[in-house]
Amino acid sequence: MFRRLLSFDEAERVISRYIPAGPLGVECVAILGAFGRVLAEDVVAGLDVPSFDRSTVDGFAVRARDTFGADENSPAKLRVGGNAVVGKLSRCAVRSGVAVGIVTGAPLPVGADAVVMVEDTEFKRGVLLVRSAVVEGSNVMRAGSDFKKGEVVLRRGAVLGSAEVGVLAAVGLADVDVFVVPRVAVLSTGAEVTRPGGKLLPGRVFDTNAYGLCAAVVESGGVPVFLGVFPDRAAVIRRALVKALACADVVVTSGGVSVGPKDFLPGVLGSFGEPGVVVSGVAIKPGKPFTVAVVGGKLVFALPGHPASALLVFRLFVRPVIEALGGRKPRGFVEVKAVAGARMFSAKGRRTFVSVKLKRDERGELVAEPVPVGLSGAISTLAGADGFVEVAENRMFFDAGDEVAVKLLKECKV
Repeated sequence: MFRRLLSFDEAERVISRYIPAGPLGVECVAILGAFGRVLAEDVVAGLDVPSFDRSTVDGFAVRARDTFGADENSPAKLRVGGNAVVGKLSRCAVRSGVAVGIVTGAPLPVGADAVVMVEDTEFKRGVLLVRSAVVEGSNVMRAGSDFKKGEVVLRRGAVLGSAEVGVLAAVGLADVDVFVVPRVAVLSTGAEVTRPGGKLLPGRVFDTNAYGLCAAVVESGGVPVFLGVFPDRAAVIRRALVKALACADVVVTSGGVSVGPKDFLPGVLGSFGEPGVVVSGVAIKPGKPFTVAVVGGKLVFALPGHPASALLVFRLFVRPVIEALGGRKPRGFVEVKAVAGARMFSAKGRRTFVSVKLKRDERGELVAEPVPVGLSGAISTLAGADGFVEVAENRMFFDAGDEVAVKLLKECKV
């Protein structure tokens, strides 16, 4: 039997005691491999970006005052004194009455303070006619206008997306310090569990949990280490856990945590010594059998075997731990307000998470409709849900028409 069930909040507090004080570590990676990683330190620009005044158009570098008053009927007349090209500083200089041809990205020649677009000019008898006046700075990107030397361009903890990797390149970095990615061992238990792709014998099911959980690890910023499926035998499960603990920073299992004759995991976890099992059941629905142990300083999360329960419990309790170990800011859940489309009950004395689908009614109001729950806690319950509503331990139900807070599991497009 379970020991006293912990409340949701008590379970969070217990788990938090065993999360390391900071990320796992820091490593240096090339920026080509930095996408999706988390910065371990602020990035400071070592130079102005751009490092020179540059043209943003094809045209002619000029002194703006030489074009004052120019229009279609009364163009300014200038002499062309050479061309500026990309990749090197121009040897040409712009003086009064002189323009220098320039292409997009080329350094502005000495003496120029603006660029006239080529379409606003015309050559006639060797003279450049400028038919549109410009002001100082027109069509010019000034040195340091993107980043100034000494400016913090990216902050510690930033997740590096495509734009952020571009920033690293723009300030001249070839590699960058990032936090080590947590390795999370994932394994399934159960004699009835079959690996997808194999032959499904009568009475067996495909391993839904391990594959869904491996994807959830990636979503959380970790690297999954899939170890396979193990039968409900204590000695076999113990050997699998020893292997998992040796190759990963966190271990996640599914199945074998209830009170049936084949639910060996809590006992096996307790056999590793102190502190051992620190959470043995939580007063929530779904997910009551959720068990947590600490072995060799590493957290082991033993999730229920029901697929919907396993994924929900992972998102509630395991994802924040993986994020913390990888130096990520906890994302939490995005919340939207909606109206309950039907009565939502709580399980007596347990915090209940009701999976819901969002839709708009005829008045355009957002409605949260409970997703029908199969007797087996089927994966379709969670896959078909947009989010969930929490019904507190001390509340009997939300009635149809009550305002509820929906925590989103996916982007809401309703």
